[in-house]
Amino acid sequence: MSNSGFVLLDKIAGETSFKALFPLKRVFSTKRVGHAGTLDLRASGLIIAATGRCTRLLPFVEAKDKCYSFRLHLGYETDTLEWDGEVVAQDERAIDMASAANCTLAWPRPLADECSLSDSQPSPGQEGVILSEAERSRRIQYISREMLEVVLPQFVGDIEQIPPKYCAVKINGVRASDLMERGRNIELKPRKIHIGELKVIGEGEVTEGCSGKEFATFDLICECSKGTYIRALGRDIGRALGTYACVSQIRRHRIGNVAVESAVRGEDLTRENLLPVDAVLDFPVVRLADEQVAVIRQGNWLPWKEKVEGVGPEGHMFAANMQGEVLSLCHYEPGRIKPKFYLGEDEK
Repeated sequence: MSNSGFVLLDKIAGETSFKALFPLKRVFSTKRVGHAGTLDLRASGLIIAATGRCTRLLPFVEAKDKCYSFRLHLGYETDTLEWDGEVVAQDERAIDMASAANCTLAWPRPLADECSLSDSQPSPGQEGVILSEAERSRRIQYISREMLEVVLPQFVGDIEQIPPKYCAVKINGVRASDLMERGRNIELKPRKIHIGELKVIGEGEVTEGCSGKEFATFDLICECSKGTYIRALGRDIGRALGTYACVSQIRRHRIGNVAVESAVRGEDLTRENLLPVDAVLDFPVVRLADEQVAVIRQGNWLPWKEKVEGVGPEGHMFAANMQGEVLSLCHYEPGRIKPKFYLGEDEK
């Protein structure tokens, strides 16, 4: 049985993407494993991993758009841009609101003039009423869902984003996060990304371990391109609202057309979870006779008069044998098929 293919993993929060690959090495008895798109240590969700010769296909997987959900905490910012990092910026109004939330008055004292709040006042007899915690939190909320939804469109489309300083981006061959841990002061350049969709899906609950004071939390979902940092997106949304922000509970739900619901936890991995390459990459597949496979395998181009349907601008396609087993990644151009690299097993 082939040890080459794709595996869909559901990474747990607190586990590195590298460690998530350990079960593949054990189950498939190989050191040749890799993955597309590193997830933050604290994030969870879909990782598409590969074994054997299929690791050469990972750049094509990594280029796919992705979908994440995350919780946005408004009111403070941390060094890691996560909810429990070291606080580097705190909106003082959030501290005032936290104090107001702990009092027994039905209405908190007015916030700063720049706050976009209604001019409504408590009705006679309200003052002194003891409110529930949920009601106090609702009444003192500084940033509403409507206010948040107003700024989100400016982050949809082609935008530039400065990655978090704690990230895997390399500066002179060294990870930015490693330089930060050594006490170095670094500056990262903006990178172009694309966000296809960004929307609020609900008001979040309190996340345990918050290191700062927040106005409110919201749960969002984001569809985005390769290279997008959700932590940096949260930071920038907060600044667009005139405050600070960080995030928690990042979860990747989809890469390309592959969803996390099809993934397996590492401890449950078996050989049956190994997928053929065309189950993950949607390049068109053509079936070849044995003599045509031999031409491709030798690295020679193959005359091909028929049009290959579904080929994208890059011309990528798969060549398979008559049984449908994909054996090579190829490039199609009118009149011929050119092999890029062989994916099948070596002859014995």
